[in-house]
Formats: sequence, structure tokens, C-alpha cells
Amino acid sequence: MGTAPDTATPRWQRVLKRIASLILHQWLLIGMGVVCALAYCFPNVAKNGGIIRSEYSIMYGVIAIIFLISGLSIPRQKLISHALNWRLHLIVQVISFLFIPSVVLAIVHIILAADPGEKIDRAVLAGYIFTACIPTTIASNVVMTRSAGGDDAAALVEVLLANILGPFVTAAWTISLIPKMAVFDPWRFGGGNLGSMYKEVFQQLGLSVLLPLFIGQLVRWTWPDRTALVLQKTKLPKLATFCLLLLIWATFSSCFATGALQTLSAQSIVFVILFNIILYITLTAVCFFCSRPPRIFGSRRWSKPIFKRMSPEETIAVCFCGPAKSTALGIPLLYAMWQPVDLFLKAKTSVPVLLYTTEQICVAHFFVQLFRWWHTTIVEKEDLDGSTRDDVEIAMAGDTRADHAGRVHEHTTV
Repeated sequence: MGTAPDTATPRWQRVLKRIASLILHQWLLIGMGVVCALAYCFPNVAKNGGIIRSEYSIMYGVIAIIFLISGLSIPRQKLISHALNWRLHLIVQVISFLFIPSVVLAIVHIILAADPGEKIDRAVLAGYIFTACIPTTIASNVVMTRSAGGDDAAALVEVLLANILGPFVTAAWTISLIPKMAVFDPWRFGGGNLGSMYKEVFQQLGLSVLLPLFIGQLVRWTWPDRTALVLQKTKLPKLATFCLLLLIWATFSSCFATGALQTLSAQSIVFVILFNIILYITLTAVCFFCSRPPRIFGSRRWSKPIFKRMSPEETIAVCFCGPAKSTALGIPLLYAMWQPVDLFLKAKTSVPVLLYTTEQICVAHFFVQLFRWWHTTIVEKEDLDGSTRDDVEIAMAGDTRADHAGRVHEHTTV
């Protein structure tokens, strides 16, 4: 017979346990609030060119850590297979470089028609056209894909492809889409020199992405079992999630240091914050639909290869890569494209880039939980369906054997 405990757990201990559990489950979101507050109070610490020289320590060092972990974690065969996955490339890159700019350009023209009083700052609108044309972010979508149970190898391949195409596509595409109005002349005729920008971007891509990825793959190929054991014991992939906080810290520090965010009108700030959230959620839904279209679209023989549903893991990768945009490429490109433009005007133009890339991480944090639940549900359903099919096949096989035995017995009796 069991004995009841002498004393019940005090109420204050239960409350503390609940608070601790909440912090552990939402530590990334709480961390975002902390680093944003630090960036606001001490912007000179982590701004571009600040005390810790974040353009090197974070944009090179932290991103290199993320891709070193990816190189250690991802099998080489998965990288090769996704490099040949044409449908994956088509969906992500078309959404990133064609669909998003089309949607944003249409919304900008609607605002121009509905806001003749210029309550929404025209620098913000120019910044949105630029933001729509830059490639997917380098680090956060790989980390989020891994956290949600998706295929981080697929996300990694799309990151590499997008950021190789981005420097060539973004500048020309942005200038082509800028409205032909006098108020946008500073952006249409910026006259910046892109030569130094190309050197900086590809130097960062090589040193902070390709080289760590290659080293990680080399270590994994040389000591596969030992590498897997170290990753499992040290929980090293979780370090990549912490690195996101440092990226957000540097992004917001640069934003607050310019003073551009504080000088925008209240209407512009409200518009940017709400529009970013709505745009990101809508684009995620579009990516999900393109990755797993309704089965009726693939009902015909000619349409099956085009509308074939992706695996849940690849779908998660597409949903994090498609809507995302890169600060690491965006900010250097913006300042290089419009080098002769007034610094304060460039700072205001950068606000949509900075806020969108930050808000996308905040919203993606909730999508990680949603996609993790969806992935688990899909896998459990497939396992259940597989078990049911196995049971049916066994039962059918048993019926067949019984029927055959009955026929043999009948024949013997006769």
C-alpha cells in the first residue's frame, strides 16, 4: 500500500517551475526582446563599425559557426541530391526573385495612388522594392528549418544558389522596378559603384559560408561515427539557434545607430511593422501551396511531374527559404548601389530591410512550432497508414492461404 507524501510541493515552487518552463520553451523569443533592448540602449556596441566590429565578428564569425555546424550535420549525399533538384530550385528562386517583387511593386503603386499626401515615407517604399529583390537570408532559414524538423540540406542548397545569383540580379532588378516619378529620382539615378560591393559580398560568401561548410563536410567524411557522437553529446546544433540572437543584435544596433527609425512618421512605422507580418505569413502560405498543391492539380499524366507533392521535410525548407530576405547581402548592396545618395536618406531606405529581416525571425519562431507539429502529425499518419496496409496485406495473404488450403482439402475429399 502506497504512502502519501508528508508535505505537498509549496505553491511558490510550482509557480517558479511554470515560469522556468515558459522561459525554456520561449527562450529565443525572450532573447530577441533582450537583444533589441540592448541594441536600443547601446547601439554603438554592435553596429556596423562599432566596438565589437560586428561586420567581422558577427557577419563573418557567427555565420561561419552556423555553417560549420551545418557541414558537420548534413550528409554529403543529401547536398548532392538537392543540388540536382530542379523543382526545389524553381519554386524557391521564382518566389524570391519574381513573385515577391511583383506583389510588393503592386502594393507600392496602390499606396502611391491612395497616399498623395506622402504620409508613408517614399524612402520606405523605395526600400521595400529593394527588399523584395534581394535573395533569401544566409543563416536563419537553415537554423529554423532544422529546428522545425525540415530538410536543412535543401535549405542550405537554396541559400547558396540564391546568394550567388543575388548580387547580379538584385541591383538591375531594383532599378528597373523603381517607379518613374520625380520623387524617386535619387534611387533611380543613384550612380553607385558596385565593384567593391561584389568583392565584399563574394568574400563574405566564401569565408563565412563555403569554407566552413567544406571544413565541416571534410571532418564528417573523415570521422563520420565520431562526428555524429560529438554532435549528439554536445548538442552542438542548438548553438546555431543562439547565434541568431547575435545576428538580430547586430541588425538592430545598426538600425538604431543611424537614427533613421526614430525619425520616421508614426504612419510609416505602423505600416512597416504590420505589412512585414502580413507579407511574411502570406508568402509562407504561398510557398506551402506550391510545395504541396491539392492532389487535383496532379491528377493528369502531364501535370504529375509539375504538381508532384514535395516531402514534408522539403516543404518546411521551402517555407522558410522562400519568404526570407538577407540583411548580410542587403545592407552592403544598398549602400553600394546608392553611394552618392545622402547618408540619412540611405538609412531610412534601409529600415524595411532591417525590420523585415528581424520580424521574419520573430514570426518564423512561431512557424517552427507549427511546422514541427505538422511534420509529426504527417509522419505519424504515414506510419499508421503503412501499418494498416501491412495488416491488410497480411490478412489478405492469410485469407488466400486459407482459401487455397480449403480447395486442397475439397479436392482430396473428392
